[in-house]
Amino acid sequence: MRFSGAEDRWREGLGTLRDVVRQELVTRQLAGHLPATPCRILDVGSGQGTQALRMAARGHHVTALDASRELLGLLEAGIQPGMRVRTVHAEAERLGELFEPGGFDAVLCHGVLMYFDDPDPLIAAMARQLAPGGLLSLLVRNGDALAMRPGLTRDWTGALRAFEGTGYRNRLGVDARADRLDELTGRLAAQGLEVRRWYGVRVFSDAVPKDEPVPGDLYDLLAAEERAGRTDPYRRVAALTHLICQVRSG
Repeated sequence: MRFSGAEDRWREGLGTLRDVVRQELVTRQLAGHLPATPCRILDVGSGQGTQALRMAARGHHVTALDASRELLGLLEAGIQPGMRVRTVHAEAERLGELFEPGGFDAVLCHGVLMYFDDPDPLIAAMARQLAPGGLLSLLVRNGDALAMRPGLTRDWTGALRAFEGTGYRNRLGVDARADRLDELTGRLAAQGLEVRRWYGVRVFSDAVPKDEPVPGDLYDLLAAEERAGRTDPYRRVAALTHLICQVRSG
């Protein structure tokens, strides 16, 4: 996985505007699809644990898996009394050997698939972890709008290059890949997963400087982002695509 070694640069972005918008929108979009009663959640590539801790605060049983001991340490420091959180230090590729199939009601995989040249093995492994009717929450770089960020930041050469494929250099300085919605929907279907809903994340705020602080009018910004993220044509040009998938019955 290509993210390894970029932990320090990732930590520098925590709490900035782009991070806050991403995390808040994903939380809001996911909340309506999870049951109110406690369920078993696996967070693959949990990082610093923003979503894992929020799910645990809602009473869910969370297993957080990440390859970075440093980022898992941040997660563990945020665990409050009464939260049911288990951390596992391992690569995502080891899912099959670490957990029994069908052991989770929901699997989260946010900002991870972009670091795999071939996402199919990881998608298949996550599908096997889901109980019947289970949900997969998948956050990926939007390959259908890859030219938006360089274009909005006046990197015309980068914008032209982005039209030619799905590879890009992200703000951490890591080479990554993006996923186009229709192609990814097909990959998921091949593993018995149906896309129930999909959203855009960071329609308006993706092109801000990476160290942009949180503004005073955050409430209005989040409201605008949330509405754009569920509305065409805006969600189609978001930096990230958030898919809520379910195991097909039968």
